[in-house]
Amino acid sequence: MRESFEMTTQTGGCQCGAVRFRCEVEAETASICHCRMCQKAFGSFYAPLVHTRGGTLVWTKAEPKRFRSSTYAARGFCPDCGTPLTYETAEAVSIAIGALDDPGAVPPLVQDGVEGKIAYVDGLHLLLGRVTEEDPEFAAVAATIVSHQHPDAPSASEA
Repeated sequence: MRESFEMTTQTGGCQCGAVRFRCEVEAETASICHCRMCQKAFGSFYAPLVHTRGGTLVWTKAEPKRFRSSTYAARGFCPDCGTPLTYETAEAVSIAIGALDDPGAVPPLVQDGVEGKIAYVDGLHLLLGRVTEEDPEFAAVAATIVSHQHPDAPSASEA
């Protein structure tokens, strides 16, 4: 029998704002997956995911497009900007933690698929860290950037 997890209501969506959602997440299931399929789907070193509580995921704007990446799972993503949004199986729907409006509220607690972990991932925290606004080489470019990214909050029509 499945354990009872702490539920927290979260909102989120894609980078362009075309796809938005609201759901209850099982915070204790937050993980990162290092398998090669997740690396490819997220275009990154790993995929940070958290399970949604069955039946609580509501698409408040358009739904994602889906790609069946295997006989086991489908991946949901924004059809306009390509943001990875879901990992869907017959048993559960997981949401990309980075797509949450407050990703810091759901820290990963476990690493899955470690057989696929890229060797240098464990040393990323040792890399030099730079604050974007304090980088003199980027300052002139930064001053000209206009963001088209959806803000990290539901709009009035989504609330």
